[in-house]
Amino acid sequence: MRNCLLVALILPVLVLSGGCGVKSDSQSFLREDVDLSYINRIAVLQFENHTKKEYIASRIRNMTITQVLAMGIFDVVDKGLVDAALKEEVIEPGDPINKSTLKRLGQKLNVQAFIMGAVDEADEGRRGNVVYPEVSITLRLIETSAGLILWQASGHRNGDSLVRRLFGMASYDAYHVSMKLIRRMLATMAHTSAGAEAL
Repeated sequence: MRNCLLVALILPVLVLSGGCGVKSDSQSFLREDVDLSYINRIAVLQFENHTKKEYIASRIRNMTITQVLAMGIFDVVDKGLVDAALKEEVIEPGDPINKSTLKRLGQKLNVQAFIMGAVDEADEGRRGNVVYPEVSITLRLIETSAGLILWQASGHRNGDSLVRRLFGMASYDAYHVSMKLIRRMLATMAHTSAGAEAL
């Protein structure tokens, strides 16, 4: 009974102090003079990998496709068709894509925009004896005809949680942390697209 009372007193303090949650930070840009409702169909290009983890960019790309579809932001072209088109154009992940190539890819895939991305960090942090994942991602929405950046977001999130540590629970895993971060970032443009849900 005494332990329950102690938890009941401590928990609201942790919640109010913001110390219980996962640490997350993101910033986004949305072009003011453009209405994204004209975009119905997009392609998610291969992501750049700025980390030492070999397959992380492919995994984050897959998660991004899943979240765009789950949030109802846009229709998405199958990544197999996208990769085949990139191969025809001899474009590797991280290669710069010029305006004429973007336009040609847009016509070939019948899309109004592309999501491009980079995994900037995929590492582990440590607090005492607790190890937790850390992820940093940059996403951008590029329109096909002029190559303008319509939206861009950069975000960082880790799986550390004071409450989970206090109660002896493991930190959030890399999958959970990445999915939450991607959803949070996409939500900064979702309110301008029909059918998108809030976080």
